[in-house]
Amino acid sequence: MNKSRRTFLKQGSLAAAGAVLISNNIFSMNRASTHVLGVQLYSVRDDMEKDPSGTLKQLAAMGYKDVEHAGYRKGKFYGSSPEDFKKLLHDLGLNMVSGHSYLGAKQWDKSKNDFTDDWKQTFEDAAAVGMKYVFSPGVDESLCNSEDDYKWYMDLFNKTGELAKKSGIQFGYHSESYEFNHYLNNKRLYDILLDTTDKNLVAQQIDIGNMYGPGGRAMEYLKKYHGRFIAMHVKDEIKSNQANRDYESTVLGKGVIGVKDIVDYGRSSGIKLFIIEQESYQDKTPIECVKEDLATMKQWGF
Repeated sequence: MNKSRRTFLKQGSLAAAGAVLISNNIFSMNRASTHVLGVQLYSVRDDMEKDPSGTLKQLAAMGYKDVEHAGYRKGKFYGSSPEDFKKLLHDLGLNMVSGHSYLGAKQWDKSKNDFTDDWKQTFEDAAAVGMKYVFSPGVDESLCNSEDDYKWYMDLFNKTGELAKKSGIQFGYHSESYEFNHYLNNKRLYDILLDTTDKNLVAQQIDIGNMYGPGGRAMEYLKKYHGRFIAMHVKDEIKSNQANRDYESTVLGKGVIGVKDIVDYGRSSGIKLFIIEQESYQDKTPIECVKEDLATMKQWGF
């Protein structure tokens, strides 16, 4: 797994100081299809850092209609207020249905026995920009060492679901990698999370690539927890030559995941939100990769 995206979001959250039931209407968006196909902007993170408007314009020209952010910091999306970023998206014919903001121990103020003001603001700003979902990517490893800590952490997820609902937002969890090769009482952390969080308060976004290296298999989870997932990060993986990882992402259909079969099963099992993400690019640029990824998904029926 590439840990950098979670770290990227976690650091953004720390810099800031720190359930809505699922309806098909959320995803219709005046489209003929009930499935939303978008791109995670972390895929083009350097481009978004340098030129958000120009990068979004390129994505729109490719044919993307939906994006998912990984760039909310200090009350702004890629340097713009929620209102300004919403207008930018609208002017380009884009929509941002979801985004990633990290939930860890720092988002809870123990002295007040309440969430931090910044964490509360996260959901108000998500609503202001027009989002429907906020997914937290990965677990806070400091809270995964004992059953008591992890139980408290899972309760924090449920509490956040209640908090998000007040702003009209559905909170959720995005799978990463740590939770697939770490256990408590001989049970995988990811399974504990799925079994103990309230499905009406904590939606699930499965990342079919991040889990692969540490031993998770997306098809197994989609079948074991049939109907539990409402969103998917569509990703493919290849063996990595980098010293710090076993696998890295690649263009869809070029790796070992078996993406098409997983996507097809996901569509038949209730997943409505499909988000393309590629974090490694081999000999291509990020823009070239997400363009090719989109073309592949369209060949697969999107």
